[in-house]
Amino acid sequence: MTQTKKVRTRIAPSPTGFPHVGTAYIALFNMVFAKAHGGEFILRIEDTDQARSTAQSEKMILDALKWAGLTWSEGPDVGGQFAPYRQSERSDLYKKYAQELLDKGHAFRCFCTPEELDAMRAEQMAKGEAVRYDGRYANLTREESDALVAQGKPYVIRMRVPSEGVCTFHDMLRGEITIPWEQVDMQVLLKTDGLPTYHLANVVDDHLMQITHVLRGEEWLPSAPKHKLLYEYFGWEMPVLCHMPLLRNPDKSKLSKRKNPTSITYYRDAGVLPEALINYLGRMGYSLPNEQEKFTLDEMIASFDINRVSLGGPVFDIEKLYWLNGEYLRAMEPSALKNAILAWASDDDKLTAIAKAIAPRINVLSDAVNWAGFYFQNLPNVTAESFAHKSLDNDKLLEILYIATWQLETLPEWSEENIYKTLKGLAAHFEIKLKDFMQPFFVAIAGSTSSTPVMNSMAVIGADMTLARLRHACDVLGGLGKKKLKKLEEDNKRLPNFLSETA
Repeated sequence: MTQTKKVRTRIAPSPTGFPHVGTAYIALFNMVFAKAHGGEFILRIEDTDQARSTAQSEKMILDALKWAGLTWSEGPDVGGQFAPYRQSERSDLYKKYAQELLDKGHAFRCFCTPEELDAMRAEQMAKGEAVRYDGRYANLTREESDALVAQGKPYVIRMRVPSEGVCTFHDMLRGEITIPWEQVDMQVLLKTDGLPTYHLANVVDDHLMQITHVLRGEEWLPSAPKHKLLYEYFGWEMPVLCHMPLLRNPDKSKLSKRKNPTSITYYRDAGVLPEALINYLGRMGYSLPNEQEKFTLDEMIASFDINRVSLGGPVFDIEKLYWLNGEYLRAMEPSALKNAILAWASDDDKLTAIAKAIAPRINVLSDAVNWAGFYFQNLPNVTAESFAHKSLDNDKLLEILYIATWQLETLPEWSEENIYKTLKGLAAHFEIKLKDFMQPFFVAIAGSTSSTPVMNSMAVIGADMTLARLRHACDVLGGLGKKKLKKLEEDNKRLPNFLSETA
């Protein structure tokens, strides 16, 4: 890549869940790299998974990244010369380029049914072979393929991949990387619904938006050969690649919401300062030349060198984050700390909802402290004894709390109505009276069986804090072993969609 090109980096989150700290981590390094080189950082929404993408998730992600102090010069909310910045609004582009690959012979139509694919995978697994597409439709002539289309047979478009040799590409942190083509699958590029997969949309958008450097998580390393091949097929120059090390739990496992809260908004609501979170994420596998632990975003940009990123898996340790946050808080003048506390607690809509919930229960304003305090807590101070139930034993309480957590974290929209439908449906499923079923939720959320209506409380404190408190309750109760947990997860998958049932 010529040095005269202006550096352009991007972050491309999928609006299918909560704003992950891993997204902020990758966004931070992309933004810092671009600004350190006098370039531009843009944001693009990858919402081609129409079944799971939601407007609520997109708004949460954008709000959380902005709160953290990450800013972009182009995006769905600010526009830009390469708009639109939502992939769902660019589908005609992807169809055009998929057709180009088809016409050039670099891609083919695959008419496999889901049942065929399942049988193919099962046979490969039984033989101990790598699970991959076996190319059964790759050799159809164009006339044969067109004839099947004329018959109305559904299809996807897959890319052709060499069966022999190796793919070699350069990574800014890792140098030359070589991956045998036999390990690379014939990737689906365009789905039956006409929408692209990540791989086609990613390459097309990065080219059209003139992205020069792609900094992304190391989990995307196996996809690099597919992307390089697509760039070659189109005759385009590939951006410089840099695969960042993954964030890890203290036990070195991949950062997971089941072991640590992973949502940016959780830490915001818990009272972490945005500058402390960014400082901490900046320390993930990176150090300033003078090794200082506490630094501002501007200081990181001013001295940034991508070669100072360590490939060892950086550990995201909540206790260290809280320690660093405490350093920021203790360094504040009292008036600044006062303002920070007031700003953290002054969400107008949240305060109004809390006031409405506690109004029937207070006689003097000071009563609000006892009734409303739990709304502002991080995790309630509860013990296993706090959950003692007249008819449910520890294992049943855990079963209820785990399944409720899994059901709630998949809600398409976080609302009191959806929470009610889900928990009411689960109570009926477990054949437990709703009042008895809800007792552990009062304790998990409010720390007491005496509080404001708990489903309303869950809606008010938000999805991230609610789910964190429910997972905390499971930990307090001792959790379940791997075998029991796996069986429970299978049971959960078989549950009906409670939102579709009448209340």
